[in-house]
Amino acid sequence: MATLPGLPADPDDDPDAYVGLPTDEATARALAQGWTDVRTLPPGAIVTMEYRAGRLNLEVEHGTVRRCWKG
Repeated sequence: MATLPGLPADPDDDPDAYVGLPTDEATARALAQGWTDVRTLPPGAIVTMEYRAGRLNLEVEHGTVRRCWKG
């Protein structure tokens, strides 16, 4: 996705690196990497399709990140 002028860019960070981490560790790491918003969601949660720069989504099951994506 191209960066739009005037909008903040996402941190240069690989979302796949969070898969398998405990929720607390993943959240702390994401904030330290520069993500401004970290959202934890249960598997199958209904979410909006809006993209928010700076947000990292963590799908968490039993306290472990199962999936992670930007926006």
